[in-house]
Amino acid sequence: MNGTAVNPSVSDGYEIPRGRLVEHLRGHYKIADERVLAAMNTVPRHLFVHDAMRSQAYKDNALPIAGGQTISQPYIVARMTELLELKGRERVLEIGSGSGYQTAVLALVARKVFAVERLDVLAAEAKARLLKIGFRNISYKTADGTEGWPVYAPFDAMLVAAGGPEIPKPLVEQLEIGGRLVIPVGSEPKSQILVRVTRTEKGFDTENCGPCSFVPLIGQHGWK
Repeated sequence: MNGTAVNPSVSDGYEIPRGRLVEHLRGHYKIADERVLAAMNTVPRHLFVHDAMRSQAYKDNALPIAGGQTISQPYIVARMTELLELKGRERVLEIGSGSGYQTAVLALVARKVFAVERLDVLAAEAKARLLKIGFRNISYKTADGTEGWPVYAPFDAMLVAAGGPEIPKPLVEQLEIGGRLVIPVGSEPKSQILVRVTRTEKGFDTENCGPCSFVPLIGQHGWK
């Protein structure tokens, strides 16, 4: 990990359930990227959910947050991060930062994260939470994520944490040659296929990475 934020040696009382979750990701789901697993074993997920749900924070399921949104299932966070194949030097664009949990995981395995969230209340809470925990390699923006963040493009990697009817054209245009975009895509607002797009010198390679279910991607290049 890049060492820019949280200290995994600080006791918070959740080390055992967090460790069990990581072993579940490793053993059951075959998540193999040790940097991703280390990040999942470091980020205090219980700080990203409502106080009443802290006892459920390290179970492998999505949980509700403000604005009718969710904090993603730990498995899908690990899976999407692993698909980006980050080595620690990348600049990553994240669309739909929500609670900031996925943002935190990305910030530990990349050099810089550019987080875009559509809902003001979520964006403000996530920024305050991440700064309090100690992250200093994240830039924040409240905007329509389907437009990307052109002023900082091109990006080495992109992760979209909401499902759209198609891959937003502005995002692939802001992707570096050799860069990867991971996004849920589907004709139904809450049922998608997880897709990885790799930009090449000749165009784009697209891979089907299996079914998934996300909240709808709202925006100019998503669901209206």
